[in-house]
Amino acid sequence: MAIRLRWRGSPRSAMLRAAAPLVTLALAATACGTSATQGGAAEPSGSPAGSRAAQSPGTASPLPSRTMAGTASTSTDVTGSPAASPASPAADAASPTPATTCTDRYFSGMTTAQRVGQLIMGGLPASGPTNTDLRTLRDNHVGSVMLTGRSTAGAAATRKLVDGFRGQADKVNGRTVGMMVSTDQEGGKVQVLSGPGFSAIPNGVTQGSWPTTTLRDRAAVWANELKAAGLNLNLAPVADVVPASLGTRNIPIGSFYREFGNTPATVTSHSNAFAAGFAQSGVMTTIKHFPGLGQVIGNTDTTAHVVDSVTTAGSGSLEPFRSGIRAGSPFVMVSLATYTKIDPNHLAVFSPTVIDQLLRKQFGFKGVVISDDLGNAVAVRSFTAGQRAVNFIAAGGNMILTVRPSTVPAMAQALRTRVQQDASFRAKVNDSVHRILAAKQAAGLLDCR
Repeated sequence: MAIRLRWRGSPRSAMLRAAAPLVTLALAATACGTSATQGGAAEPSGSPAGSRAAQSPGTASPLPSRTMAGTASTSTDVTGSPAASPASPAADAASPTPATTCTDRYFSGMTTAQRVGQLIMGGLPASGPTNTDLRTLRDNHVGSVMLTGRSTAGAAATRKLVDGFRGQADKVNGRTVGMMVSTDQEGGKVQVLSGPGFSAIPNGVTQGSWPTTTLRDRAAVWANELKAAGLNLNLAPVADVVPASLGTRNIPIGSFYREFGNTPATVTSHSNAFAAGFAQSGVMTTIKHFPGLGQVIGNTDTTAHVVDSVTTAGSGSLEPFRSGIRAGSPFVMVSLATYTKIDPNHLAVFSPTVIDQLLRKQFGFKGVVISDDLGNAVAVRSFTAGQRAVNFIAAGGNMILTVRPSTVPAMAQALRTRVQQDASFRAKVNDSVHRILAAKQAAGLLDCR
């Protein structure tokens, strides 16, 4: 995502061998795509509780587990109203065939509220969430978490934090739907987690000066550190190409030295090496910020109406994304800028042209499309939280990232309402849930016995 600072080669064959786990992951992520419309009928669900009490970070206590769908008892939605049994005919009235795969079994056992929750990645402070933050994510069945801000507590403390909130993950038919846990661990000024057990990662420009074999090996170490701390997804690498003529005048990337280089060739080789190192250690990565923030001036986190008037669907600056997708990248993050030569009428994150046409059809991406931050970014302030969530899914996106837990209830409610009203939107939601569950299965987060 675009930076939110609080205090603001190698032989090609070797690299491709290291990237092989990424290809395997991408293939797994498409295994259930043909059944994405299964379970199209939805049960009613009410508005989740989302009041925000003032509490100090780091004081969160364990929360009791809620009654989960798929048990023998009657399940309830987030307001306490009776919900349709996942096993009832209404839950799968549109199913053309019985559930046969692991992700299908999880999907068919979920309530609408649980399915919607899988679409959301909610932010929690890496320094320690409040009880209110945790309750908000729990009550809305949020299936993925991003650690935000900064923490110098180290790997052991981070692992304790992660293990704590993982305990509130949803269950379906008695089996836990494992949580995707991510952060921004790029290096330089964009390193959320530091302290004992975490390396001091240099910035992207420095990484881009290394041989790709060195970067891949170092990235494998950084990935193992995240894995030991309980994380399974890094919102990196940056695949944006900042022209040398723009340099630090490019506020979101260049001013923080986040880019691997100033040419598509350098960024391609090094973003692939970074991703291959993480795949080697079993941690997923996210190439960002499609279709690139290298040609802009403003930062979408702090500025509205950020426009790229240069990039086209055929620009060379898209090669790092195209190459990363070919290598099997499981996640692609879409930016909040407007690209006038691709779709002048929408922010990229709300653009079917960018997501469905360019990313899916032209580039052939089969994995999870995640948004840049839709919770706190100034670029989307003119939209309500609910509109942001609905517009992204309607455009073809899959996972909504919000760094503000307080926006989750409105997002979840808007998604549930639209699912009830619109069959085509419900199909997009079902497809997204299948893609996310497939990524979780590939990461070992589902019990597929």
